[in-house]
Amino acid sequence: MTDQKKGLTYADAGVDIDAGNRLVDLIKPMVRATARPGADAEIGGFGGLFDLKAAGFKDPVLVAATDGVGTKVKIAIEAGVHDGIGIDLVAMSVNDLVVQGAEPLFFLDYFACGKLDPEATASIVAGIAEGCRESGCALIGGETAEMPGLYKDGDYDLAGFSVGAAERGTLLPTKDIAVGDAVIGMASSGVHSNGFSLVRKIVERTGLSYADKAPFSPVMTLGGALLTPTRLYVKSCLRAIRETGAVKGLAHITGGGFTDNIPRVLPSGLGVRIDLPALNVLPVFKWLAAEGDIAELELLRTFNCGIGMIAIVKREAVSQVMDILRDSGETVALLGDVIEARGDERVVYDGHLDLKL
Repeated sequence: MTDQKKGLTYADAGVDIDAGNRLVDLIKPMVRATARPGADAEIGGFGGLFDLKAAGFKDPVLVAATDGVGTKVKIAIEAGVHDGIGIDLVAMSVNDLVVQGAEPLFFLDYFACGKLDPEATASIVAGIAEGCRESGCALIGGETAEMPGLYKDGDYDLAGFSVGAAERGTLLPTKDIAVGDAVIGMASSGVHSNGFSLVRKIVERTGLSYADKAPFSPVMTLGGALLTPTRLYVKSCLRAIRETGAVKGLAHITGGGFTDNIPRVLPSGLGVRIDLPALNVLPVFKWLAAEGDIAELELLRTFNCGIGMIAIVKREAVSQVMDILRDSGETVALLGDVIEARGDERVVYDGHLDLKL
């Protein structure tokens, strides 16, 4: 009898379909927990559904956003800490939606890896589900791609996609932003998800490992401290928008820091003055500035420095807006005001950051 050559399988090529099915079974309860009016948050179909009418919208404008978490993923992989990275993923998109006055409705994720570990991946999805719940949006689908040869075993990357809506005529920024309007800052939780290529270079220079104690937070490991999830500003900002009618613009402080992000919501010819001593610079940024010998202006253009969201509000409503934000759990500070732009300078800094450790 002639021996027959064994045929190849997908598993021989490094892709485990059974592991993918195992992952789906693990994450279904997490996904269901994100259900909201308009979406039942069930997965397994070829597309996710959302009913705008059931969500209460009458004449909505849809707003979409997509993002990833950049090289922060490398620290999560090296530190072996994956649960918070899912929150980062959601935050980077939904914070961009609320900046435009939109309520996040649903979220989808894309996860790519070299070899699928269902349990480890489920911990990432658990973070995604938590971020969705905290933001009031449903996780209605996603995609998992196992790609040996493109990613090494243990490596992964992820991206997120979110859609929100606002009733027509309520989008931000408003057209009446004017000289004299106040600039309010909302505290960040840490580095968030920007500038990590520089963060990793600084850590490499120090010779520290991510398992070592964080010099700026001795009760945490360096990896754990740097992986503090991005703060979600959705519910507090939506409340301030809806209850005061005084929020004219919001700016999510991501890559580009203050210098590049605030002008994105300003009309032509206007800028802002920021009082740097009013910023409560978090210890992590003081440490990064010292170890990397980072110039102040470079710091302000790379990191959030302790402020993750900026609100531009009517001057007479500053106290009301700040009270609502505080009541919603935010730590806030009055940072400056809207001014006439000085040529190409749209963000003018007064004083200096307190970078003393």
